[in-house]
Amino acid sequence: MQGEGMNINLNHIIDQVVKDKGIDRAVLVEALEAAVLSAANKKYRNTRDLEAHYNDEIGEVEVFEFVTVVEEVENSYQEIDLGEAREIDPDVEVGDSLGMKMDASSFSRIAAQTAKQVIIQKVREAEREGVFNEFKDRISELVNGIVRRYERGDLIIDLGRTEALLPHREQVPRENYRQGDRVRAYISDVRMATKGPQIILSRTHPGLLKELFRIEVPEVAEGIVEIKAVSREPGSRAKIAVVSHDPDVDPIGACVGMRGARVQNVVSELRGEKIDIINWTPDIARFACSALAPADVTRVYVDNEEESLEIIVPDDQLSLAIGKKGQNVRLAAKLTGWKIDIVSETRAAEAELEELTGGARADEAPAETEPADELFSAMSAKDAIEAIKSLESPEELASKAEGERRVTVQRALESRLTELTGAESTESAE
Repeated sequence: MQGEGMNINLNHIIDQVVKDKGIDRAVLVEALEAAVLSAANKKYRNTRDLEAHYNDEIGEVEVFEFVTVVEEVENSYQEIDLGEAREIDPDVEVGDSLGMKMDASSFSRIAAQTAKQVIIQKVREAEREGVFNEFKDRISELVNGIVRRYERGDLIIDLGRTEALLPHREQVPRENYRQGDRVRAYISDVRMATKGPQIILSRTHPGLLKELFRIEVPEVAEGIVEIKAVSREPGSRAKIAVVSHDPDVDPIGACVGMRGARVQNVVSELRGEKIDIINWTPDIARFACSALAPADVTRVYVDNEEESLEIIVPDDQLSLAIGKKGQNVRLAAKLTGWKIDIVSETRAAEAELEELTGGARADEAPAETEPADELFSAMSAKDAIEAIKSLESPEELASKAEGERRVTVQRALESRLTELTGAESTESAE
């Protein structure tokens, strides 16, 4: 765009840019008109009423000066007398606006340079817009890139068309990368910043695990097996809950693969992160039991209002259920979305006995409960509860009012005490 300045036919340049960069022709023409108008206003120091219009036939931006027809001129830049105006257009009247094409030669060089800068700027904006539009629809996908550099702990990843950011908080602590390393990551966010589109990647997002299984397991990709929930402690351990929509397909077997090949590929990509695969079920109690695997569960108490679970496990399974530093129960809680409390059988039995005997202590005759307390303190919590419950069925106990239940428990204790004492006397006599 040099030499003859604005005398160059811009049609070819505009068509080429529109074709190569995908910019809307109208947007580019509008930008060129604005650029030339800006150059003209700068040349005449904004003293004149100017307009710029692109002429498609000659491929040039033309500048027009508008003046108002008056009988007596006071502002020569914006007014013209009636006699002079009628030399240009015989039909004009006072008060009409007259437009005259200007000679652009005086500012053509500036206009040409400005037009060139506008085209470059629009091309850059179009490229940024194109990148943003491409990646905004790819959130939740996996991408492969090459590590370019570190910037204050964050990794800059080259994706080919553009660069992406893998923030420090989205990196797995024990994973280290060097310049030139290939990395696979999850697109967690795409936003437009002042410097252009910003693509945020993650290696810690639960979606990374989900997408890796979708790639490795055809049944997941086809929708036969669905991953209902994922919980991760990145770099250490993860749990996924799966369900099959085909009764002939085992969801866990599909995800594990022949000789564990499929799940092993995912573990390798996550650099050794252990993965538990469990069956999903809408029954929250059964789901929670599966989520706590490999620990066994004795029983589950469900509080729907609080969305909390109290899970009773055998004494020897307590540490397994809780996991190292509470990891197993923490992952199970994330997977189910419910609060989970783990209690051993012994502790649960003691709490239940305390609740039952606590009612007896509240009775009007506390002195009579002391022998019973002494007796039951010598028994295991489980045995004591079974002894009391065997005297009257739970249904009958549950049907009584609270006050009556306390009396029933007190009588149960006394009766059981008498029964045991009588048995001991008989044995002594023999």
